[in-house]
Amino acid sequence: MIKRLCDFILALSGLILFSPVMLILVVSIKISMGGNVVFSQLRPGKGGALFRMYKFRTMVTETPGELRTDEERITRLGRWLRASSLDELPELINVVKGEMSLVGPRPLLVEYLSKYTPRQMRRHEVLPGITGLAQARGRNNLSWKNKFRYDVFYVEKACLLFDLRILYETVNVVVFRKGFRSHGEPTKFGE
Repeated sequence: MIKRLCDFILALSGLILFSPVMLILVVSIKISMGGNVVFSQLRPGKGGALFRMYKFRTMVTETPGELRTDEERITRLGRWLRASSLDELPELINVVKGEMSLVGPRPLLVEYLSKYTPRQMRRHEVLPGITGLAQARGRNNLSWKNKFRYDVFYVEKACLLFDLRILYETVNVVVFRKGFRSHGEPTKFGE
């Protein structure tokens, strides 16, 4: 209950505080990439329930029949958005709606659900987060095995003080760009 209240207040405050930045990003994305500014995708949340997660778009849209890798589709602005984690700002809406938390295991793709071990499925015992222990401890440089180990450890030890520590560590990771790769998480489960 306390965590949900803190999430709601901080996410709503973040949306208000970052609204000028978000407006600038909306205009920049629209000018540089055209089309939709926000990318949304179904992701599994608490209990595996699906929700639509929002992010700022960082890649040009695929043209039918054209096969290009994510690395080829990401724009210069998109790389910067990912490196600065500003592409994650729309997820504050998911937090306000109660679909996500500020801290928790990052929501992965729906198609990965069938590949989890029973222990790895424990990551769905809590709300997914904008950031999590895995992001604070290695971001994209961690193996899947280590990401899941951190996710389950978080589920077992979650408390408000732990969340504050993870938020602090995340700020350091983002500011010093530790563990960043422009193309984001591995595209194949288990890489």
